[in-house]
Amino acid sequence: MLRMLRSEWLKIRGGLIWLLIGVSPIIAALSGWLSSKEAGDGADGVVWLIALSIMSALHAMLFLPLLTGVFSALVCRYEHASGGWKQLLSLPVSRSQVYMTKFIVIMMLIGLVQLLFLALLLLIGTVLDFGAPIPWAKLLASIAGGWVACLPLAALQLAVSTAWASFAAPLALNVIFTIPNMLIANSAEYGPYYPWVQPMLAMIPSGEMTFGAFNVSAVTLFVIIGGSFLLFFVGGWSYFSRKPV
Repeated sequence: MLRMLRSEWLKIRGGLIWLLIGVSPIIAALSGWLSSKEAGDGADGVVWLIALSIMSALHAMLFLPLLTGVFSALVCRYEHASGGWKQLLSLPVSRSQVYMTKFIVIMMLIGLVQLLFLALLLLIGTVLDFGAPIPWAKLLASIAGGWVACLPLAALQLAVSTAWASFAAPLALNVIFTIPNMLIANSAEYGPYYPWVQPMLAMIPSGEMTFGAFNVSAVTLFVIIGGSFLLFFVGGWSYFSRKPV
């Protein structure tokens, strides 16, 4: 499995991947900087949570779902070109190992995005002197929650990317389903079940927003995320296991 992970990394490690990892955290950081630079410090770390909410709204509502789709398409791009699937599956590896490795790579890339997001938030708070204490528990819960909320999206997008040889088609589909996020987040009935809005629901600190799907408890949200992840991952893995090459 480690050799397969190294092989996948060698395929995608060019300059484009580093640009993709950095683009969303940097744009979110600029938004947080401009919105928070006049706020000063606050009691009980409230300014940190305000900055986190501002940055998460843009990052998790738009860019994080899109990046999940881009990363999924990237890890399958080489196999769709010039009979790559036949070459890969002719090696002494199982289809389950191949599928799991690609999924792990996607989630590792999302993890790097989230870590960079956290680092830039801490940098902004330090430069603008948000003050102490830093609400580490809520910051880390937001970062981890956004990562976990990407699990069903990554599973779904990987299934689509393995099924479609076109690099652009899965990305176009992802864009189409990401655009309605803000409207769907206002719905307490449908928002929690919509995979593309789940990262934003998980990253916004509890209590910062109280409308629509933001009223859903964290327990309920993560039960939904876990269930949808199992559904999408098992479905995608089952299709890939029988996929003709």
